[in-house]
Amino acid sequence: MIKGVTKRVIVVKSPDPKIFEEAIFIVREEAFPKNGTSAEALLGEAQRIANEYTGASGRKPPVLPALFYAVAGAGLTGLVWLLSSFL
Repeated sequence: MIKGVTKRVIVVKSPDPKIFEEAIFIVREEAFPKNGTSAEALLGEAQRIANEYTGASGRKPPVLPALFYAVAGAGLTGLVWLLSSFL
């Protein structure tokens, strides 16, 4: 059985096509001009959310790699064990 439903969607092209081609947002009917939200504002919000998922929002990668944290944690654990064996 097919139900006839009309949905409004926003399609955002990816800033980084290596990750995904496009994002499709299904917009609630309440979000459209009835409550003063403009189409440009909805499009801007969709683009902002898509940029967050691709990492294109200007965030920098972590300064120290995960291996450093693993080695530091192992060293700290060994130091605590060593000190506890003397006490």
